[in-house]
Amino acid sequence: MKDTTLRREIIEELDLVPSIDAASIGVSVEDGIATLTGHVPTGAQKQAIGKTVKRVSGVRAVVMEIEVRPIGEHLDADDEIARRAVEALRWGDSVPKDTVKVEVEHGVLTLTGQAGWSFEKAAAERAVQKVSGVKQIINQIGITSAVSHTNVRMSIETALRRDAAREAKGIQINIDDRAVTLTGRVRTEAERDAARRAAWAVPGVSSVVDGLSVEP
Repeated sequence: MKDTTLRREIIEELDLVPSIDAASIGVSVEDGIATLTGHVPTGAQKQAIGKTVKRVSGVRAVVMEIEVRPIGEHLDADDEIARRAVEALRWGDSVPKDTVKVEVEHGVLTLTGQAGWSFEKAAAERAVQKVSGVKQIINQIGITSAVSHTNVRMSIETALRRDAAREAKGIQINIDDRAVTLTGRVRTEAERDAARRAAWAVPGVSSVVDGLSVEP
């Protein structure tokens, strides 16, 4: 079983136990060895977590790095939030590896670093949205790829031929840094949506302004 699959099954198993606050537990898996981090209010809950994870099929060993923090202590310290955010980024789908940095101050989480695609920047933000203790997310991840006018037009033309069986001659493209503005005419809303999606799909595009009009 893949480590990613095993990790997902462990989290699902923890979610099924009412007495366990799975949101405060970090789970990582390597070669079937599950490492658990985070904090719980009682030793009994820590033991319950260990027993729950051990019974998941495929778990070869469990490393318990969970702290017991009695209720009343500050459970959302910035260092804990940062640790959980880094873990979420590590396992997030489409998140660029080793290029996104996390900074947390008073519960405000700031993402910095570089991504090659706009969807990777968005994926990093989605990955940390459910991290407990986060009050606000500031996404300052930069896009490294340069935006090419030719690439944008080719992407739109390909999309329209596939989705709407026509060329993109009626569409004008303006690029300012990594911002793309589309103007001109299309025949249907489907063509308009296809052109907008195609522009977003080009590496390096950070925003798309839709100035297209629909004229059948």
